[in-house]
Amino acid sequence: MLAFTLHSSSHPLNSRFSPNYYEKSCPAAEQIVKSVVEKAVSRETRMAASLLRLQFHDCFVQGCDASILLDDSANIVSEKQSNPNKNSARGFDVLDQIKSELEKACPRTVSCADILVIAARDSVALSGGPYWEVALGRRDSTSASLSGSNNNIPAPNSTLQTLIARFKRQGLDEVDLVALSGAHTIGQSRCTSFRQRLYNQSGNGKPDYTLDKSYYGQLKSACPKSGGDNNLSPLDAVTPTKFDNYYFKHLVSGRGLLNSDEELFAKGKGKTIETVKLYAADEAAFIQQFVKSMIKMANISPLTGTQGQIRTNCRSV
Repeated sequence: MLAFTLHSSSHPLNSRFSPNYYEKSCPAAEQIVKSVVEKAVSRETRMAASLLRLQFHDCFVQGCDASILLDDSANIVSEKQSNPNKNSARGFDVLDQIKSELEKACPRTVSCADILVIAARDSVALSGGPYWEVALGRRDSTSASLSGSNNNIPAPNSTLQTLIARFKRQGLDEVDLVALSGAHTIGQSRCTSFRQRLYNQSGNGKPDYTLDKSYYGQLKSACPKSGGDNNLSPLDAVTPTKFDNYYFKHLVSGRGLLNSDEELFAKGKGKTIETVKLYAADEAAFIQQFVKSMIKMANISPLTGTQGQIRTNCRSV
């Protein structure tokens, strides 16, 4: 495991953030999160990718405010029902467990937004990836945005143009886009997310011409033309549970699983192609930028000070 101590100053509210935010009010906070995440990942390796993904899906909607964790209620239309999240986002029960342990240790102290950021970092480290210091002090939203979730989170069939635009909307550039897409070095995807590439990529009943032929054959057996929507395929077929740079090696050889993966290279412009090639050749360069980009993403429009609240149950205001 690689340890990094990178600090981000990319957000004006950053001065209120600190890795030691809970030092006095809840000194065991990070240890409690880690121990629950460790148990969850040892029960099911895929959970690491699921928890990491929740941070993306949270931060891209109203900022990193745990809005994704809110269930439907009289005043809330849950983001869990959005196209990117429905039957797809998972790991909510692990966050419930973390919150319940934290409430026992330090009631009304640690925000769900901070829990998401710590759990994502720990998931990467437990998968053999880097460990970095996370700045804490976010507060939780009192609202959710179903439309924000539908409009801001890129779909698996996104074009490069859409990916760049949606990341730019969050203050993230093309290098951040490529580095953060490298999160797909772990985890799995449902057949429904890549079926179009196998059977009808451009509306002409033909597969995506950028797909490697033998990989195409493997995917067809895992993902039929109809039925099997929830059949899973690994995003990185060689080291599916290890956080490394194989994801980028696959892109270079036409073996990216999702359209949004392969677009970075096959349809890429100068910057994205160069960056994919760099990370395929140099794992350390990928890891270092991934950490920087995760810190930058965790700083998207946080609630601080007296904004928002500290939820006692992450599912409800």
